[in-house]
Amino acid sequence: MDAGFTAEQGEIRRTLRELLRKRCGPEELRAALDTPAGHDPALWSALADRLGLPGLALPEEYGGAGCSVTELALAAEETGRALAPSPFLATAVLAAPVILALGTDAQRAALLPRIAAGGLTAALAVPGAALATALALTDTGGGDWAGGGRAGGVQARRAGEGWRLFGQVDQVLDGHSAELLVIAAHAGGFARSRTLLFLVTGEATGLVRVRQTALDATRPQGRVQLRDVEAQLLGEESAESTDVLGALAAFGDRAAAVLACEAVGAADRALEGTVEYVRQREQFGRAIGSFQAVKHRLADVYVQVQAARSAAYYAAWAAAHGERAGALALAQALDALRAAAAEGIQLHGGIGFTWEHEAHLYFKRAAGDELLFGPVHRLRAHAADAARLFEGREATV
Repeated sequence: MDAGFTAEQGEIRRTLRELLRKRCGPEELRAALDTPAGHDPALWSALADRLGLPGLALPEEYGGAGCSVTELALAAEETGRALAPSPFLATAVLAAPVILALGTDAQRAALLPRIAAGGLTAALAVPGAALATALALTDTGGGDWAGGGRAGGVQARRAGEGWRLFGQVDQVLDGHSAELLVIAAHAGGFARSRTLLFLVTGEATGLVRVRQTALDATRPQGRVQLRDVEAQLLGEESAESTDVLGALAAFGDRAAAVLACEAVGAADRALEGTVEYVRQREQFGRAIGSFQAVKHRLADVYVQVQAARSAAYYAAWAAAHGERAGALALAQALDALRAAAAEGIQLHGGIGFTWEHEAHLYFKRAAGDELLFGPVHRLRAHAADAARLFEGREATV
């Protein structure tokens, strides 16, 4: 592994940080969160026009930049620092790779150039709170998370030459505003149970979407209800046996590497803000940052953040080279973010709990990410099982 970054990668980081510093300050962030969509369309357009962010990791033949997971992860680190309110995660990290991997040539040609240009936002919808399971981050990716028979989730049935969907999906990232939904649904009933992916446009008849109140307002989520909605199967109609679960699991580790870098960016900014504050806040006639106990606490957080950054960078490199380290890197990054955000709240004192200060936003991001993509102990346990770390060893007390 080459631990250095290329000039192009450094330029991506520098340009993105500069743009977000100008366009995504605390006031702009709060204004975006109060909009129905929960993000700033003007910021998303700027990210698309100046940096090509939506298509950063898409092939050039579809209008993308043709970069690797590493560039996508470095961009995520900067959006994480700013808690940038945009559909970057839902569109570029979760939905677009699925369309690229499983879509037909016609579907790719019709959708991916629009996504790369920033003109089409998309969201991946899996029933319940099963996103981490579907991506095989905390489990093998199987099970009944897509619904089965009358177990719930989303049901798909044939309707002439097409498909119709019924059911409900909660907690879909940007599900209330995305112009295209990639929905996991159960087909075949009990006899031929299987999970398939379908494309549904945001204007489809029978589609009802409502923005949910989320712990982390910087990650807006929506409830998606499907009432006899027309849908298009993602992939070839003649290939209904496509291993959707395997495909989601294969790209889940890549998504975890990107998420790890995003969490590292948020942790780094939370720590940076706390250090700035303790240098200015005075108690007993001196800055509280001069007290040894405060120094020790922040030093511990600094070590955690740097270790998480190293793990996240390695995971991004590994994903670009066909190796898997994303889940473990994500676990370490979420731990670091939780520690940095918690210490930030504690050392900011009373002001850290107020809406006017940004400290609580990072604390909510830490808690919300662990609910969506963790918990941390399950990320580590599944990684250990996948590596057969304890296979053949006798249990000890």
